[in-house]
Amino acid sequence: MRYYVYVIELSKKVFTENARFRAANPQFNGVLQCLYVGMSSKKPAERFKQHKTGYISKKGYKISAYIAQKYGSYLRPSLYDHINEKPMTRSEALLMEKKLAWDLRRQGYAVWFN
Repeated sequence: MRYYVYVIELSKKVFTENARFRAANPQFNGVLQCLYVGMSSKKPAERFKQHKTGYISKKGYKISAYIAQKYGSYLRPSLYDHINEKPMTRSEALLMEKKLAWDLRRQGYAVWFN
């Protein structure tokens, strides 16, 4: 199975309204955007739609992230398309999700990932 990494731009309200998000991003100076980084076996556009609609899996689990559902604005393909050029396994995508999230934080973005 192929996995994808994706980035969703979040409303900056997430920084003022969500204490956990704020605490995870002490480096954030308000200049760049707030982002959510995720990985999925679904293509980014389909996964974004699941987040925004509060998708429930066949097993009855809510698989949309609260932060992405409430604050997600749109996908930022320029930040992840290069990563998805070659197919990834689940474990590779998990590592890439974490690496991308930390890289974006170092660049000055406020980032949430699981």
